[in-house]
Amino acid sequence: MTSRRIGVALDFSAGSKYALEWALKHVAKEGDHLICIVVNQRTSPHREMRMWEDGGSPLIPLSEFASDGVPAKYGVSQDTHTLCLLECEAHEKQLEVMFKIYWGDAREKVCDAVVDLPLDCIVLGSRGYGKLKRSRLGSVSNYVVNNASCRVTIVNSPSDIL
Repeated sequence: MTSRRIGVALDFSAGSKYALEWALKHVAKEGDHLICIVVNQRTSPHREMRMWEDGGSPLIPLSEFASDGVPAKYGVSQDTHTLCLLECEAHEKQLEVMFKIYWGDAREKVCDAVVDLPLDCIVLGSRGYGKLKRSRLGSVSNYVVNNASCRVTIVNSPSDIL
């Protein structure tokens, strides 16, 4: 069986963490590659941003990303709960987990990741905005659904459903 490349857009919000948990439980199978896509604001002063701004960082293995100082080097806050979850699931399901950091507009960069990596599918969380707020602010998930060249799954957290 060939391994799949599954992307999860991760901004470490409650919605994206729930989408990651959902993807690990319902999508990821033994031997798959799980790539966490993190998009930072373009205004980051980090050296890595200037070096990798156009195409994003190189793929960063989970073991390296979990090391002290590595997330900060890319302008990402370290979330120990998320890293522990990934380490446990990677071990249990024999997943290869990587991180890819982009800088810029999340809508465009997530679609870029689909092509660059390339991904078989992408999973995104939902912020639970209503139609009016989505239309004024723009929706990353709506943009990705309409523009990505792979299967897209939007995961609503339980609080958004009620």
